[in-house]
Formats: sequence, C-alpha cells, structure tokens
Amino acid sequence: MHFGMDAVNPRAPNGTKVFWGAFMANWFYASEGKQQGPYPDGQFRDLVAQGVVRADTLVWSEGMAGWQKAAEIPGLIGGGGAPPMMPAGGPPMMGSGSYAGGGGGGSLSVDFGILEFTWRTIVALIGMCLIIPLPWVFVWYTKWIVSCVKVPGRPNLSFTGSAMAIVPWFFGFIVLAIAVGYTGIQVLSTAFYIVQIVLYWMLLKWMVANLASNGQPLGLSFTGSVWAYIGWNLLFAISILTIIGWAWVAAAQLRWMCRNIQGTRRDILFKGSGLGILWRGIVAAILCSLIIPIPWVYRWIMNWFASQTELAPRGSM
Repeated sequence: MHFGMDAVNPRAPNGTKVFWGAFMANWFYASEGKQQGPYPDGQFRDLVAQGVVRADTLVWSEGMAGWQKAAEIPGLIGGGGAPPMMPAGGPPMMGSGSYAGGGGGGSLSVDFGILEFTWRTIVALIGMCLIIPLPWVFVWYTKWIVSCVKVPGRPNLSFTGSAMAIVPWFFGFIVLAIAVGYTGIQVLSTAFYIVQIVLYWMLLKWMVANLASNGQPLGLSFTGSVWAYIGWNLLFAISILTIIGWAWVAAAQLRWMCRNIQGTRRDILFKGSGLGILWRGIVAAILCSLIIPIPWVYRWIMNWFASQTELAPRGSM
C-alpha cells in the first residue's frame, strides 16, 4: 500500500510507528460550546488560515483521545509534525468528562446583543413595577443572562430554576415589608433588614444549585454560612460610609463567595481588585447618568467581572 506521507510520527504512544498519511483526517471544532464538523483536512486548514479556528479553539480529529486547543496540536497552527495518533472513534461528547476544557482552566466571559439586552431589560423593569409578576420576570431574565455566560469546559450554560420555587419567599417578604411600614417600629425595621439579607442568601443558594450545562445539572452548591453572609453585608453597609471602602469589601466578598461554590473539580477564583471595582464603578455611574450608554456600560462591567473570575484545576493555586 502506498501512503502520501511516510514520515513516522515521533509522538506516537509507546514508541509505536504511525503513518500520518494513512488517511485523510476529518476535523471537528468547538464554537460557542457547540460541535462543528466534520471537515476534511484541507477544508479545515483553510478555516485555520481564515482565522475561524484560532489558537485557543478546541479541536478534535479521528485518533485523538480528547478535545485539545488548536495551538497544542503540532503542525496545525505553526510548527511541524502531526498530532499524536490514538485509537479511532467518534468525537467526545461536548461537556463530558473527556472534554478537555472540563478539567482545565480559563476565565469566564459574557456576550449579548445590545438590542436584546435593551428590550429584555425594559420588559423586566415593567414587570418589577407591577410587583406581582416579579418572580416570573426574574427567572425569565436570569435564564437569558445565564445563557450569555461562557464557561470554559461547560458549554451551553443554562438556569433551570422555576419561579414557583421563590413565590413563597417573595410574597412573604412583601407581607413583612407592609407590616414593618405600617407599624414603623425601629426594631422591626432592623429585623426586616436582616431578613432581607437572609432571603438574598437563600436566593444565591437556589441559583447556584440550578445551573446546568448542555441540559445536565452541574450539581453545584453554595456552602457559605448565612451568618458569614450577613456579616459581609453588614460590613459592606458600614464601608459605604468611607466613600471608597465598599469596593474592597465587594472584592473580598466575591472571593469568599467563589471559594464557597462546591461540586466542581475546579477552583473558582475571583482575581479582581478593589481598585478595579472602584474606578469602573465611578465611570459606570457617570455614563449611566446619560441614559443612552447604559446597555454598553452594563456589558462592559459584566465582561470585566466575568474576565476576573477564573477556573483553575483544584489545588493548583
């Protein structure tokens, strides 16, 4: 049998000789968490040349054990040689344990259209003003914004929570607010503030527990104690008196919250600084006062917070 290339692959496992030219490879690549392909070798390399497939794009070809970044494949983007040959089979399922990004690292990102953000936000604000639809509007908006978050190794992130789960909390809170406002007793006002924080803590736990990828629950949980959460919020309220100290408290609280998300094989780390939050908060406040830039400012802020939230193999830090 004659092969188009008879070079021996020096990276083949166990020292075995593999002839890369024995077949024409079919390639797949991941785009926005979805599998694209297969593409013949020549067409796929055209995609590389056109910049559709970049160095950080996850790719797979017949014979590879799992998804890898294109830059890690010898000879695909710069360099020479061919990828290591492994027993052939179909591409690993995106989001499964064999998906390379599942145990790797990287930063989160957020992407959404300005027009879609605008109309969804207007609808959400109207729903909030009407009060009664608020739980359903909140869940509807959360489902959309979560779908805009890109997590390395966790394609098609989604939120699966039901509005009915928070209806009792919400209407109980409304009744309590009316009672406190009607009596005007200071002790009740203080208790109301604490209850409000506890409800936010419960909401956070519920939201984390209802995150999914490719329709499969991630099995995450928030394990931070309610007392610690109350303490952080009280500290934040006090820090506002310092004018700028709130930013450093916010950064520290975000780091604490990330550390207390369990159920993942990776550490979740918030790397943003108090100074970074402070100056962005000031710029955002100024621009939002002009009304028109609000969607762009919101996307800019969210992207920064996402970029400062990193996933790292557990124990690597």
